[in-house]
Amino acid sequence: MDPLVLVVVLVVLVVAVGATLLLRARRSARTGDRPSAPGAAAPPPRRPFAGEGLGDRIRAALAEGGSDRSRALEDVLVRADVGPAMAARLVERIDARDGGDPLGALRDEIVAILGDDARLHLPEDRLGVILVVGVNGSGKTTTIGKLAHRLSVQGRRVSIAASDTFRAAAGEQLATWAARADAHLVGQGRGADPGAVAFDAVTSARARGSDVLIVDTAGRLHTATPLMDELAKIRRVIEKAGAAVDETLLVLDAQTGQNGIAQARAFTDVAQVSGVVLAKTDGSARGGIVLAVREALGVPIRFVGTGEGVDDLREFDARGFADRLLS
Repeated sequence: MDPLVLVVVLVVLVVAVGATLLLRARRSARTGDRPSAPGAAAPPPRRPFAGEGLGDRIRAALAEGGSDRSRALEDVLVRADVGPAMAARLVERIDARDGGDPLGALRDEIVAILGDDARLHLPEDRLGVILVVGVNGSGKTTTIGKLAHRLSVQGRRVSIAASDTFRAAAGEQLATWAARADAHLVGQGRGADPGAVAFDAVTSARARGSDVLIVDTAGRLHTATPLMDELAKIRRVIEKAGAAVDETLLVLDAQTGQNGIAQARAFTDVAQVSGVVLAKTDGSARGGIVLAVREALGVPIRFVGTGEGVDDLREFDARGFADRLLS
């Protein structure tokens, strides 16, 4: 081959190879890829924070040393909706313990905060009344159905007052749950006065010999003053009918976050909340909100909802809840 031709071919090859390498480098820069050293193992994919179990995150934080452990644990607890103030106090209490199992210490602290007053306080010698309140979409109607079923299984005769007369199809949904729970439903047409429904329900429940009357109420934002005042009116109407509200249960969505504190405080002030039902715990690992609610308001947790089935309502157990929260 002619030497000149050979030189030209080599130059073309060098230019082509250089252009190819330059193009690959630019693509790598755009996509964030990095070349691996020959024989080097690929790094394992990092698990996203939101997909990890809370217990795994807490154990990882506790594995840190010194002040790093405290900061990491506090961050994990805040992300679990325990709340900044509560998280700081928990970390301080754990740090104050010398030695031992820090995960066990955290479990003990959670149990101590939540307490053990979970049972409903219902009378045995007269009609017991449970008023159920909560914001829109919290799971209130489903909770009423499951609670009615639970009480029926225990041998109590249950009536339900459909005092949510505003939401479309609320009566139909409650009727379906009442049938599943073998409970008697008292309702009126959509737009009827909620207090009138409650009054009629008390009269009807007594006539039927019911042991418990569960009063549904329309979901409302805790900031809507006229609707919140309506809850106080419903209580007065029930008392005017000759009954008494023995329990007022606030249904909170487990995923509500720290806004649940504001909700609980507003409902407690107006409706005299005596207990909380934490709904939808099956879809959230952020149930730490109950710690903040219990600490801030002193309101016990009565039940937790664990699914959509009629039996998916469990009486709250502080130690069992702590175990699930940290598992």
